[in-house]
Amino acid sequence: MIGKGLTPFTKLRSQVPHVPLIHARRIASHYHRDQTRSCDARGTIPSLCPSNGERYHRSMTARTSSDDVPTISYIASDGALAELLYDPVARTTALAAFQDGTVRQHDRLTLPSGERLVPYSATNNLIAHACILLPSDVGDGRDKREVYGAVQAFLHRYVDISPAFEEIAAYYVLLSWVYDAFSVVPYLRVRGDYGTGKSRALLAIGSLCYKPFFASGASTVSPIFHILDAFQGTLILDEADFQFSDATAELTKVLNNGNMRGLPVLRTMTNRNRELNPTAFRVFGPKIIGMRRRFTDDALESRFITEETGGRPLRADIPLHLPDTFDEEARALRNRLLGFRFHHRHQIALDPGRAMRDAEPRLNQVALPLLSLVDDDRAREHMVAFLLRETDRARQERADSLEAVMVKALIEAFEAAPVAYVSIAETTDRFNQIAAGELGRAMNHRWVGGFIRNRLGLSTMKTRGVFVVPQTERPKLSALAQRFDVTDSANEAASSL
Repeated sequence: MIGKGLTPFTKLRSQVPHVPLIHARRIASHYHRDQTRSCDARGTIPSLCPSNGERYHRSMTARTSSDDVPTISYIASDGALAELLYDPVARTTALAAFQDGTVRQHDRLTLPSGERLVPYSATNNLIAHACILLPSDVGDGRDKREVYGAVQAFLHRYVDISPAFEEIAAYYVLLSWVYDAFSVVPYLRVRGDYGTGKSRALLAIGSLCYKPFFASGASTVSPIFHILDAFQGTLILDEADFQFSDATAELTKVLNNGNMRGLPVLRTMTNRNRELNPTAFRVFGPKIIGMRRRFTDDALESRFITEETGGRPLRADIPLHLPDTFDEEARALRNRLLGFRFHHRHQIALDPGRAMRDAEPRLNQVALPLLSLVDDDRAREHMVAFLLRETDRARQERADSLEAVMVKALIEAFEAAPVAYVSIAETTDRFNQIAAGELGRAMNHRWVGGFIRNRLGLSTMKTRGVFVVPQTERPKLSALAQRFDVTDSANEAASSL
């Protein structure tokens, strides 16, 4: 690992095994303009009416009112925004409220319903120990180009990544601060062997993202679900090459469900009466992953925009150890990015006109929110070129896989078959001719039959005492051939018509 290391990764398990968390976003369903409550002279925001009192300068452990709602983020029905601030020097928290171009900081905000939004306690373990990173103030984020330039300069100063991915990562940081304007978001991934700068990249990029939460593949699962559901921020997950277990299967569910809104993860919970009471945890949001290899699930792989590290010597100007000013620089940029969120959250939307031509549907689905954020034509062209190269690489990986070899063996068997089916025995012989050397041994009929059914999703049947793949599966096989970039004469004949 390069630099001083990801201290938040190691703090989580020991310091926050059980943290009571309140739902992060409370939408005011009973808000009406004719119900606006009067405010004092310091606050005139109708939907976020500040209570009397100075800025919040105490911990909240003594709070007793049942109307107080500990709040991290809030969007009012009229578009007003509120976000949690944390000053690590004074060790205090506050709520920054934004409406009609005006920013104010308050110790609490009263809703028309009578509920009072109050900031999370500064003594909360996640906040006090920097497991969650927050802005300390609201900076100038009006000019998106200037904010992007500052983020890119920060990343270039501390991380050695390709120029194209540096642009993507900088825009991804901006995307994380407005991700709730979209229904789908991509994941960012840095992949390579140890010592190639993965953890440094995760720390630098993640420190600028919206409410980043640092964890590792070995982290306890329960806090991750609760924190993602409560803070609705960015998950930074290092060493994601976890071996299969009950815990890591739960983390895989987070990755499978977390890039699309409306797909919570259900977990079995019981109430105080020991009654079954499953809980839905919202895991939608940006995620940045560091790992050494690829996931075996192609569907999960398709959610990532990936940078491969270690292909060139480290840039000479990259510091081996991060300076003491790193945290302060990152916090100042988070302040500006909060200003960016306040000023741009309601102006940003999906732009279907920026979809890539000739790209796979899944690639367009996950990349379009990022492309919608990029106004610079040149930067967008660079991004598209990078994404298409990554798609070609992923397609080549699929073509080199065992699935591709099996598809090729089946196609050859069908082309040579005198009847309307091919036997598993014939397919096994052809598969072993290609793959036995790489696998180190020949596979038997049972293994090949199971692979065809379970990995390729093709049906088999028994005829005349032997298992076969019937001709009715030929259209599915042709679709698989196209996916795995395997030559299929049936496809070529159809396309020539």
